[in-house]
Amino acid sequence: MSDSQISPEQAERHWAKTKSLMVVTLIIWFIFSFVVHAFAPSLNEIVIIGFPLGWYMAAQGSLIVFVVLIFWFAARQNKIDEEFGLAEDEIE
Repeated sequence: MSDSQISPEQAERHWAKTKSLMVVTLIIWFIFSFVVHAFAPSLNEIVIIGFPLGWYMAAQGSLIVFVVLIFWFAARQNKIDEEFGLAEDEIE
């Protein structure tokens, strides 16, 4: 089924779910881009393997979260697309 073959109501529900997923993803991104780094000085009091936690979260932790976030977003969006018959492998 392509976009033009779904009803306007289905298209609206698909967009609502996609928009909700986007908002959740952006909130997670914001937290690990700005909020965690804002607390870096207080996190630096905790030391893991010789490195302050604030430094570790800025240098490694956020990057790991971003990569996981990309794969999680893609999987969730694919499920939403499959639910509405819009998955790439289903479109002809």
